Amino acid sequence: MFMKLSATIVNARLKNLPKWNLQDGKKLCRHYEFSDFNQAWGFMSRVALKAEQLNHHPNWSNVYNKVQVELWTHDHDGITDLDLQLASFMDSLER
Repeated sequence: MFMKLSATIVNARLKNLPKWNLQDGKKLCRHYEFSDFNQAWGFMSRVALKAEQLNHHPNWSNVYNKVQVELWTHDHDGITDLDLQLASFMDSLER
């Protein structure tokens, strides 16, 4: 069972995810930009498979080569380890 993390813990863990921002104290947000639509869609496809494994899905949008992501655990109205795991996975695809 995952629990909502305190702001102190979230801020400490965000040091390992420097491109992510904390919004409204309860959402992780990140903007990705790729060279074209195929790369953006491929990224989203890989993330979708991981999200299914975790049973934790992002709130996101895609316009051409841009993907905007928001992560939070709805059941806890805040950030849990699931959000940080998915954010870390997303960042690993960028390398």
